Order: sequence, then C-alpha cells, then structure tokens
Amino acid sequence: MNPLRRALDALAELTVVGSFSAIGYRLRAADLAPVAADLRGRAVAVTGASSGIGEAAARALARLGATVVLCVRDEAKGRRVRDDISPEAAGAPPQVVRVDVSDLDDVRRAAAELRGAHPRLFGLVNNAGVLLDRREETAQGLERAFATNVVGGFLLTHLLLPSLREGGSPADPARIVHVSSGGMYTQRLDLGKVQGRAEPYDGVVAYAQQKRAQVILSRLWQERLRGLPVVSFAMHPGWARTPGVAASLPRFDRLMRPILRTPEEGADTAVWLVASPEALAHAGRFLLDRRPRREHVLPGTRETPEEARALWDLCARLAGVGG
Repeated sequence: MNPLRRALDALAELTVVGSFSAIGYRLRAADLAPVAADLRGRAVAVTGASSGIGEAAARALARLGATVVLCVRDEAKGRRVRDDISPEAAGAPPQVVRVDVSDLDDVRRAAAELRGAHPRLFGLVNNAGVLLDRREETAQGLERAFATNVVGGFLLTHLLLPSLREGGSPADPARIVHVSSGGMYTQRLDLGKVQGRAEPYDGVVAYAQQKRAQVILSRLWQERLRGLPVVSFAMHPGWARTPGVAASLPRFDRLMRPILRTPEEGADTAVWLVASPEALAHAGRFLLDRRPRREHVLPGTRETPEEARALWDLCARLAGVGG
C-alpha cells in the first residue's frame, strides 16, 4: 500500500462508517490482489455456512480447491448451498455436517463426525453467530447467543485441534479464523454481560460483548498454539448485507443498505487468512480488509490479563474441557 493509500486507509478507519462500509472495502480493493492459492486436497470447515458471510467464504474456498465442510444448523439449507457451490468447486464438492453450535452436546457429536471424516483439517472458520432481541436458554442452561457466539465455537475449536494439528505443518500451519464484529469496539469485557445476564436483556450489548470475547480468545488460542502447526486469527467483515443483519438489525439494514458490503466483500479477509501464506505474519492479530487493526479504540475498553484469563477459564469450565 503506497503512502497516500495508507493515509486514506487510516483516515477511513477513524471515521468508522468510511472503514466498515463498502466505501472502506472499495478504497482498499486496489491493494487486495486476488487470492491465488491452490487448496486442493485440503479440508476447511466453515460454521454458519448456509447464508451470508459463511456461504460466501465457503464458495470462495471451494473455488480455490478446498474440500469445504458446510457446518450448518439447517441441513436442508446446507444441501442447497452445497448443490449451488458444487459446479464452481475446483476440488472435491462441498460436504454438509449438521450442527447447532449453541448446543454443546451437538457440537461434540458433530466434532466427532468431522474428525472421523477429516483426520487432517487445514482450516476452521468459526463464523456461526446470532444476535437475539430477547434472552433464550439452551439445553445446557446457557444464554443462546453466548453459547453460539462464544462457548460453542470455543468447544468446537478445542475438539478439532487434533485434526488441525495433523492438517498443518511448521511451514504451512493450519488456520483458525474467528469471525468477530466491529461492534465489539463499544464494549469492555464484562463476564456478566458477555453471558447475557444483564437486566434488562440487551441483545446488541450482549452481541458486542461476545464479539469482544472472540477476539480475546483468538489471541489466547495463539499463545497456547505456539510451537504447534496451527495459528489463530480474528477478523471482522465490516458491515455486510446479509440475512442475519436484515433479521437482527432491520432499521440499520434499511438505513445503511446503500453502502453495506456484499457478503463476498465481507468474507474476503477470512478467505485470505485461510489461504494466503502472507497471512501468517499476522497470527494472533485482529484484521479488517487483510490489515491488522487495533483491538481497542474507545478509552476504558481494554481488559486486563487477569480478565482475559478469567474469560478463558469460564469458557473451558462451561465447555467441559481442561483449562
């Protein structure tokens, strides 16, 4: 990126709207070379792959030759996406695994299925997410958005580590990508709010807290993976025009629709992180449009190391795995 474009990028980042919207993506697009990796013979699992960012990421990865595993709650939707993507796949056709990421028992079942089918896994894109307007609880007694956005992905990552370790190498490690949201900038981690316990329930605040938690956990995963052939990233897709946004934030969707990104633009960084050798220089970082970004913008939003560790311990305890 030349100095002028770098300055414009920094200015756009300060404006938020100019960075997160399609304006920001198109400002930077001239510096985003098409991903040209060959992923044939490599399996990549994408959660929340039946629409939006997940579907766009799955399609792009299949075009690069990856054997994409569509991890979806609605199996019929997953099959439709599989059939739609298959003619474009440069390698094996996509596969469908049913999983409700909010149900930890279902995550364990699906992870076992994935490990059996793919003892070598090159990528995991933790994209499944939900923003609710009222509190709901799962069979395990967790707030549903917290279970979907944080604990379910944490458990799935833990359970798939053996396959990821086998799928990577020191020179070309397997990649874990956590799809977060720029909304996390508004929140400082609060272990009560992140679990959706605040009264009255505010789905937008809970979602932002949970997306903050994803970024923290991604960094902690990278610390724990040091020395292993697996790396972790967090990214956010900007503001994209997806069914999830339309359903969860209808006013925002109507107001911002003219400048929302396409799902493909939102998914670009996730695809690049899975496929590109250049991405490895940013392991453990938080990215937007293929560039590392600050994790904290507003004063008072930075968590302490002790709070980050407490989040990890909470997720490990709720997921029933070792800390």
